[in-house]
Amino acid sequence: MASRTHTVTNQPPPLVGYDVFGADRALSEAVDRHLDPALLPGARTELSELGRAAGSAQAREWGAQANENPPKLRTHDRFGHRIDEVEFHPAWHRLLGHAVSAGLTSAWARPGGHVRRAAGFLTWTQAEAGHGCPLSMTHAAVPALRAQPDLAAVWEPLLTSRVYDEGLRPAAAKAGALFGMGMTEKQGGSDVRANTTRAVPLDGDGDGVFALTGHKWFCSAPMSDGFLVLGQAPGGLSCFLVPRVLADGERNVFAIQRLKDKLGNRSNASAEVEFDGTWARLVGEEGRGVRTIIEMVAATRLDCALGSAALMRQAVAQAIHHARHREAFGGRLVDKPLMSNVLADLALESEAATTLALRLAAACDAAEAGDERERALLRLAVPVAKYWVTKRCTPVVVEALECLGGNGYVEESGLPRLLRESPLNSLWEGSGNVQALDVLRALQRGPGALDAFLAELGLARGADHRLDAAVRDLFQELADLEGVEAGARRLVERMALVLQGSLLVRFAPPEVADAFCASRLGGDWGTAFGTLPRTAPTRAVVERAGVELE
Repeated sequence: MASRTHTVTNQPPPLVGYDVFGADRALSEAVDRHLDPALLPGARTELSELGRAAGSAQAREWGAQANENPPKLRTHDRFGHRIDEVEFHPAWHRLLGHAVSAGLTSAWARPGGHVRRAAGFLTWTQAEAGHGCPLSMTHAAVPALRAQPDLAAVWEPLLTSRVYDEGLRPAAAKAGALFGMGMTEKQGGSDVRANTTRAVPLDGDGDGVFALTGHKWFCSAPMSDGFLVLGQAPGGLSCFLVPRVLADGERNVFAIQRLKDKLGNRSNASAEVEFDGTWARLVGEEGRGVRTIIEMVAATRLDCALGSAALMRQAVAQAIHHARHREAFGGRLVDKPLMSNVLADLALESEAATTLALRLAAACDAAEAGDERERALLRLAVPVAKYWVTKRCTPVVVEALECLGGNGYVEESGLPRLLRESPLNSLWEGSGNVQALDVLRALQRGPGALDAFLAELGLARGADHRLDAAVRDLFQELADLEGVEAGARRLVERMALVLQGSLLVRFAPPEVADAFCASRLGGDWGTAFGTLPRTAPTRAVVERAGVELE
C-alpha cells in the first residue's frame, strides 16, 4: 500500500535531450536569413551540435552545479603570500571551455562571425547564463584593443582562440586568453567621468606605460588574463590594459578585496579590486578613454539583449513543454484557451527579442565589412534593443514560471534560477535610463543614425496598417526632441516596438506578425500576458514555439 502513494502521474518529463538551436524556429530562420548561403551548411551543423550539447542532461547538470557551488575568493596562499585568485567549481570550467571551443569568443575571426556567434551565444547560455559574462567581455574587448595596434597584435589571436587555457600565466605562454572590464567606481556608477583612479606615466619604461592607483567597485570576470579599465591620466580619462601577469611572470598588483554577493548570476564572480602601482598600458589616445572603451561597451550591450533573449526563450520553452504534458480539468493545459493565450503572448515576446537581436548581429557583420549605414543603425538600435529586450525579460520569466504553478517555484525546476538572472542584463552595461539617454544623444548628434533607423522601418511600409500608424506616431514624437528627457523611456519603448514589428511583418509567419501588431502596436492588449485578442491564432503561435523531444 505504501508504494502506491508514491506512484508518479501527470508530471512532464524533463526538457532535456533536444537540439536547443534546431527547436527554435525564430532563431534558426534568422540564421538562414542573415548568413551567406555558402556559409549556411557549416554554420547549421556547428550550431546544431552546440544545440544538442546545450539541451543535454549533462550541460543542465553543469549549470546547476556551477550555481550551487559559487566561486570562492582566495586572497592568500597558506604561507601568507597574496595570490588574489578566484576558485570555480569544475562545472564552470566545463561550461566555459565548451563555449570557447564552440567559437563564442571568435566572431571577429571568420566570415559571418557575428551572426554565428550570436546564435551560438543565445543557444549555449540557455544551459547556464552566468558564464556568459567572461565570454561577452572577451568578445567585446577586440574592437577596443584595435585602437592600439601593437596590443591588438598580441592579444587578439588569444582572445579569438578556440582554446580554453585556464590559469594565470604571461600572455606569451598561453594558447587562449579571457578578458574582463573595470569601469565603475563607488562614487560614480554609470558616471565614469567621475572616476578617481589615477594613472601616472612610468619614466624609462617606454611610451604608454602607466602605474594605476585606485579602487574599482565592479570588476567583471576577475580571473581573466587581462582587463580594460578607465583611469585619470594627465591628459584626462583614458583607457588602459591591465594584465594579471606581467611578461616576466610576476603577478601584477591586482588586489581582489571581495566578491559581490549578488541576487542572481551566482556562478559568475564579480569583484571589487584595488590597484596600487599596478602596471598598465595605454589603449588608444590619452584623454579619450570613453571613446576607446565604448566599442567594448556597445558589443556587451548587444550581448545583454542576446542573453535576455536566451533567458526568455528557455523560460517559454519550459512553460510550453509543461503545458503540453500536464493535464487539468479534463484535458491538456496547452489546449485550454486561456493557457494558450498566455503561452502565445509569451512566445510573441520571445520571438520578437530573438529576431531583433539577430538582426543587429547581422548589422555588426555588415559594419565590419565597411557598411556605414549599418554602423549608423547600430548606434541607435543597440541601446534601443538593450533597453527594451532586457526590460521585458523579467515579466516573461515570471509569467512562464507561473505556468508551472507551484512546481515552477521549486528550485529543481530551474525557473527560479532564470528568474534571479532575469533583471541582470537590464542594469549591466548601463541601466535603462543610461540607454534612454544614449538614444537621445544618438538622435541629437546628427541625422545618420536616425536615417538608418527609419530606412529599416521603411522596408515594412504598407505591410500592416497598425505598424504604419505606429510609425507615423513615432515620427511626430521624433519631430521635437527639445525637453524630451523626461519622456525618453516612452520614446525608446515605441522605437523598440516599431522596430520589432517591422522585422516580424517582414520575416515571421503571418500569425505571429498579426498578433504582435494587434497587441503591441494596435492597442488590442491588456496589461498582463495572456490578454491577446480573442481572434488571435494562439494555437499556431504556441505550436511554432514548442519543443519536440528527440
